[in-house]
Amino acid sequence: MSPYLAQLTLSHFRSHRRARLELDGRPVVLTGPNGAGKTNVLEAVSLLSPGRGLRGAAPDEIARRPEGVGWRVSATVIDETGAARSVETRAEPGSPRSVTIDDKPAPQAALGRLLRVLWLTPAMDRLWTEAPEGRRRFLDRIALSFEPDHGGAVLAYDRAMRERNRLLRDQVADARWYGALEAQMAEAGARIGAARTRALDRLASAAGDAQTAFPAADLALTGPDGIAPPETAEDIAAALAGGRARDLAAGRTLSGPHRADLAARYRDKDMDAAACSTGEQKALLISLVLANARALAAEGGAAPVLLLDEVAAHLDAGRRAALYDEIGALGAQAFLTGTDPELFDHLAGRAQMIAVADAGGESVLSVAGGDSA
Repeated sequence: MSPYLAQLTLSHFRSHRRARLELDGRPVVLTGPNGAGKTNVLEAVSLLSPGRGLRGAAPDEIARRPEGVGWRVSATVIDETGAARSVETRAEPGSPRSVTIDDKPAPQAALGRLLRVLWLTPAMDRLWTEAPEGRRRFLDRIALSFEPDHGGAVLAYDRAMRERNRLLRDQVADARWYGALEAQMAEAGARIGAARTRALDRLASAAGDAQTAFPAADLALTGPDGIAPPETAEDIAAALAGGRARDLAAGRTLSGPHRADLAARYRDKDMDAAACSTGEQKALLISLVLANARALAAEGGAAPVLLLDEVAAHLDAGRRAALYDEIGALGAQAFLTGTDPELFDHLAGRAQMIAVADAGGESVLSVAGGDSA
């Protein structure tokens, strides 16, 4: 069976002073006006996975105002064996986010082993036309969904690069210092590149045999010059050493996995994603999220939790129905938001319907029929 949330409680989380949802594993549809707090629920669920969630927010940015007393997200997760697991993440004012699983402190990476969470938000609609940094984050989230330890390699690389950049800014010329840091960057960078490549291979395999209404994309890992970045630790170390003079002039590291980019082509039209229409770009994104979910389900027999923010508004009726049917075929618990309940008519009887309203600056949830959520 696929893991799912059976209960979700928010405390002083953005617009939600306190909210509690009892869930049964079916898709969850949250409808209401803009600003009511729908996306805040999705963000809370996203923080039950490693990282900074779907908004990339710092802990202090999440706490409800004006109270500023810190925030908490707790959940009961039914795991693949059917066992109920207690999960909580929280942050007190001025403190980093902490995680407990079954009432015991745990690293964030442990969340990824318990619950895989994928998301798609309106801010990601610009993915194919924005700077490469956004596409790297998108690819790293995919890699992290398959390999929770990928985040550790990214952190190790970033730490060593920050130290190297400090030396570059200070115009330090000692080769021994650079050599030690570059060795760390090369080892972590090779792990990052390998995980990214494996993620792309998994997506390609999952998309190749799928019967789907969404277009397929051919993906490739490239560098800023359009050339594939070095893959082995030896090649990365050599590139860093060979680029020291250029990097000293720039005051920062100009080559390495942090400069990689994700290239995508709409397969049927043989067209770069950046040149596609807005609707086609959105459909390609949905296709990748579904391929990611199918690949996870195929490898481990368990589908991830899907967070799809305002996704229905960008699709015609046929593709909306196809999306809902694909979610059902995956057996995934999906959280979907929208302003118009009619966009989700095709899910009638197959989803839990939750209305979200603003009551004087506080979000209020209610299930269909008017009962308390």
